[in-house]
Amino acid sequence: MVRWGRLFGSDTRPTHTEIQSLLPHHRDRPISSPIPAKQVTLIALRLKYQIEQVVPCELPAERITLPHSSVVTPAVINTAKSAGKVSGSDEDLSACVVYCLLIVKQWFKLQAKLELWDADLHDLRASACEVIAKNIIEDEEDMAYLMQEVLLKRYSIVVDGEDTAPANAIERAVDLHAVRVIGSSGYQKCIAHLWRGWLMQDPDDGSRFVDYRGKTDTSYWSHFDPDRMRVPQYQNVVQIFISVVFLGLYTGAINTINPSGDLDSVEGLLYIFTLGFACDEIGKFYKVGWYYLSFWNVFNSTLYALLSVSFITRMIALAHPIHHHQRALMNELSYDFLAFSAPMFWMRLLLYLDGYRFFGAMLVVLKVMMAESLIFFALLLVVLIGFLQGFIGLDLSDDNSIDAIPFIVKQMLNAILGSPEFDGWSRFAPPFGLVLYYIYNFIIIVILLNVLIALYNSAYEDITENAIDEYLALFSQKTMQFVRAPDENVFIAPFNLIEIVFLSLPFEWWMSKAQYEKLNDSVMGVIYAPLLLVTAFLETRTARMVKFNRSRNESDDDTIEVWEQMGGDLDVEGSGWGKRVEESCPNVVEDKAVVEVRKLQEEMKELKEMVKLLLAKGDVPANGGGN
Repeated sequence: MVRWGRLFGSDTRPTHTEIQSLLPHHRDRPISSPIPAKQVTLIALRLKYQIEQVVPCELPAERITLPHSSVVTPAVINTAKSAGKVSGSDEDLSACVVYCLLIVKQWFKLQAKLELWDADLHDLRASACEVIAKNIIEDEEDMAYLMQEVLLKRYSIVVDGEDTAPANAIERAVDLHAVRVIGSSGYQKCIAHLWRGWLMQDPDDGSRFVDYRGKTDTSYWSHFDPDRMRVPQYQNVVQIFISVVFLGLYTGAINTINPSGDLDSVEGLLYIFTLGFACDEIGKFYKVGWYYLSFWNVFNSTLYALLSVSFITRMIALAHPIHHHQRALMNELSYDFLAFSAPMFWMRLLLYLDGYRFFGAMLVVLKVMMAESLIFFALLLVVLIGFLQGFIGLDLSDDNSIDAIPFIVKQMLNAILGSPEFDGWSRFAPPFGLVLYYIYNFIIIVILLNVLIALYNSAYEDITENAIDEYLALFSQKTMQFVRAPDENVFIAPFNLIEIVFLSLPFEWWMSKAQYEKLNDSVMGVIYAPLLLVTAFLETRTARMVKFNRSRNESDDDTIEVWEQMGGDLDVEGSGWGKRVEESCPNVVEDKAVVEVRKLQEEMKELKEMVKLLLAKGDVPANGGGN
């Protein structure tokens, strides 16, 4: 199946400039790579050379991606691990190997676009990068080293003679949509710790993450900390709650229309919420730039624009006397814009429900479908312009009038939606108008719509075949959006209006950093007090669980499942059950035919040794028989 997005280069991935834009802004210390960028780049070049030798030609993709691959062997993986160790030096830079593999994947993807004749080969090598990185992550047993040094430590490379902005493997994998790496156990464990707030970015050093020191603290009030609102899990809960309240305010406003045009309290809160959301979008766009734009940002901005138009028309209505006809007209127009935005309000909820697997998988499908449909809309636009010009030309040549343009546009749109009407076309320079409309319907309904269906079917199959990894990628992206948030103080819209009006404008420009942070913590403590009362209780329970797990020498997030409750009573070795199972287990690593051939080789080798031994003793004549 042809991937049109890849062919036309629309599958754009973030560059190092985007990574720079998305990194949190710290006022005091610039983020620097712990390993010199030149060394990281050289490691990446070593890995690129290795993969080019391991995958020298086009192969079936299954030979690369299957478990126990005959191409990406344990020896290949161990060689990749050693790329950070230089001969003759005791320095070990292996921590950045996973990051470098993702860099090499990006290089191969770029090379595939530049060299279309070898695009499949370069894509295969990019897949090999993912497979090797995934195996390195899953083979690492030291979870602290894996999360702190391999996945979360930020590194730079050299591009155009300059160091890029530091980024870590977690961010790179999300940006490059490396679903195999994202689906690895160690990566997801790291994401889970970030989501729960067990790993947090050091406020004084943006290049590293630190463990939450209160993870084992069972004191309730020690967890009543406004800084805990930086935890992605809690921010997501607040956003869902605010979105439901926002939807409730809209429902109340649209169901209680004020004929006089006056604003009631519900409508006032609705427009205040809208202002907060709009300021949040504008602020993030200002800090991040064009790379911040995505489908949901444009969707939300459209909704806020409609609500802003509704508010402006309401203000225009209030400027007229109460019984003036213009006041009633503008008031009605304001409610029309408000009602028109109803579907977008409900669809907006999906943005905050993507953390749940069902909604997340469906949103991934919809996102890919919309991306794949770009080729359809590009073709459709060309066809529409061509036929529209033809129909207008027929009308002008017939009666030299442009009155039929609304009719032409309406009928052309009806044909796209599957309800063409052929009445009325006979008056367009007969028989040319009717024939041209038949051709138009054939192209739209028979050709282009079937192309669209094929694209949607392809997108759906691609996602559903790998639904779990796609969902994990979406959840990881959602987590990183919170972790990468540029704001040092978490004021979720519409609370950001409090920060702008009552904190930033009157105090930030003259107050010291320590005093301003203390003031922000106090305000956040008041705003989020109800939620912090709940989260403190939950974190106290979690701290007891962590202490219990550590007493059993288990991981902090370990849970005792049903099948583990009596696991200690089962003596596998003593009862002989383990030996019986081992004798009956098939070899699933190697193909059965390969196992049989190797077994035959061993038998032939033994037979040759026996023959040599007999010849040495003289029991068998050297010529094979006779005297």
